[in-house]
Amino acid sequence: MPRLELERLTVRALRVVARADMEPAPRLNVIWGNNGHGKTSLLEAIYFVATSKSFRTSRIAELVRHGDEATSVRARFIETGGALAPIAREQTAAVQGKSVVVRLDGNRPGTLAEYATRSPVVAFHPEELALSSGPALGRRTLLDRLALFMSPQSAEERARYARALKARSELLRRGTDKPEDTREIEAFEALCAQHGAAVTRARAAAFEALVAELVPAFAQIAAPGLVLEARYARGGSPDPDEALAELQRQRRRDAHRQSAGFGPHRDDLDLLLDGHPARVVASQGQHRALTLALKAAETATIAAVRGVEPVLLLDDVSSELDPDRTGALFAFLGLARGQIFLTTTRPELIVTPGIAASDRRDFRVEHGELSHPSR
Repeated sequence: MPRLELERLTVRALRVVARADMEPAPRLNVIWGNNGHGKTSLLEAIYFVATSKSFRTSRIAELVRHGDEATSVRARFIETGGALAPIAREQTAAVQGKSVVVRLDGNRPGTLAEYATRSPVVAFHPEELALSSGPALGRRTLLDRLALFMSPQSAEERARYARALKARSELLRRGTDKPEDTREIEAFEALCAQHGAAVTRARAAAFEALVAELVPAFAQIAAPGLVLEARYARGGSPDPDEALAELQRQRRRDAHRQSAGFGPHRDDLDLLLDGHPARVVASQGQHRALTLALKAAETATIAAVRGVEPVLLLDDVSSELDPDRTGALFAFLGLARGQIFLTTTRPELIVTPGIAASDRRDFRVEHGELSHPSR
């Protein structure tokens, strides 16, 4: 399968990084230095230029370096290794105030979904260690990332559902004394049913693709003998008529709830080990292996859908490198077939015998400045 490679990266005024120019290696790039000096910011820059978003915050204005008015990132990506000739493109992303401006080869893309799926990247950061044990939101977000590649319009369906659901909730809390209020609620319920059913269908398809990769990935990463099962626990319905009827039935109770009792905003991904909920029975090490398996499955699913191996971003792997955790991490890296960017405070511990020295490059970050490759 072709691989996506980041050939060149130019970063200006992003968080603590005033400027950085990087020419990565084709396989493994180790970005090292002390905490707080800008290692994660470089991974965030790659993620931002590829997706127009950040994996650290939803407030995109936070990317702008203190004292500057804007931030910009430019990247040259190339798809190589397939039967066809390499395909190169330039992507740029900038933040000005609260606005994001993106370009593909100098042109404005038709949609942000088109931009975000052109050069696929997968990020794994410390907060995602709670992916298997924390709130359902993280697991819904995982399904939504996959749905974006499988059905790009799903992002717009999800946004429209959220707007309609919010409007319905506000009207219910306000009361329905007037006939016109009831008609307005009915109109928003119809929108909730239509767009919510589309979200449910997209997530169900994403789940089926994910679980096909998840079980074998977990078998390679986790300790032998554990049996993993995964189920899509949907909170809504793929049928708009069924969804509409349920919203109408729960209208009275929803007036006294913080959020509606029915709909895809209540979706979850149930994970079971040996038939028991992983959130209840899994050890810390098993949760770590399960989270790594989820990320490996995400990477493999996107590769299958998009037809190119994504770039993998791994933040702060130093926390993974004690003797009990090294096995799962390097089993995970062994499953990665694409280009890898990895941050650590201890580069000497990153041993990858399957990657040639010529395919690895080490970068040091100190006070927001990127030095030339060195060990």
